[in-house]
Amino acid sequence: MRLLLVDGHYYLYRSYFAIRGLKNSRGEPTNAIYGFVKALRKMLLDLKPDLAAVIWDAGLPERRTTLQPAYKQHREEMPNDLDLQQEPLRQVIPHLGVKNILLPNTEADDLIASYVVAARKQEIECVIATNDKDILQIVDNHVFIYSVAKADLEGKDESYTLLGVPEVRAKWEVDPHQIADVLALTGDASDNIPGISGVGKKTAAKWIQRYGSLEALLTASDLDPKIHAKLEPSREQVMQNRLMVALDLDLPLPLPLQECEINPCYPELVKALKNFEFQSLTETIEKEAASWGITTDM
Repeated sequence: MRLLLVDGHYYLYRSYFAIRGLKNSRGEPTNAIYGFVKALRKMLLDLKPDLAAVIWDAGLPERRTTLQPAYKQHREEMPNDLDLQQEPLRQVIPHLGVKNILLPNTEADDLIASYVVAARKQEIECVIATNDKDILQIVDNHVFIYSVAKADLEGKDESYTLLGVPEVRAKWEVDPHQIADVLALTGDASDNIPGISGVGKKTAAKWIQRYGSLEALLTASDLDPKIHAKLEPSREQVMQNRLMVALDLDLPLPLPLQECEINPCYPELVKALKNFEFQSLTETIEKEAASWGITTDM
């Protein structure tokens, strides 16, 4: 079996910036909705999962804001014309047969990781659609990242690719489980997590390669003097960062895995798409439904 987990806010923003200016005849913005629905349908067609869910951010966890009060504070507010599309989008996603899932005061990557742990126990393969660096640390032989990024598609004929252990290792020069150690050293400017000054991804990866882990690096008795000079002033920050980037793996699941079966409702989907005035997409869905012998007239 295969489980698809989609990072909702990532694809919401990605769709918004990929398609600009689309509105219906009532003047309501619809670009993010259109892009998201198209992207989600493509994932379902590409991957043919048995289970699927869109996981949404629902606030920041107290453990991270307590550690670093400035965490994500510098991020700009969501554009108003994008904010207006959130709720209509969440209403249409279930018509595609996919569940919306969120947990108060929880970020999507933590909830995704907890679903992955649950799926592993049932020997269900997982594919995660995201661009989040943190989530790469849970990639293994049964957990993959669905990517449509140009850099990941270079030299490939496909419109998407799955990143597994070899691909993550090639990009980061460390194994997936070591990525959190690298991020602890570099920090993450996008999340307002400060790292060691002058230490980027390649340097951090070399340190982790050399010593095996962040813990071994921090406790090494034979630490390279040059590394020591850079690391020592930021030691406390690095240890704090490691706690920040660690994923929560045992959160309560708002919806059991077995309730994530994909059950599209074509009549409701067509009705919603007509309301958004997505003419060509509506016609495609109607033909698809007809091929299954399903009428979409309501």
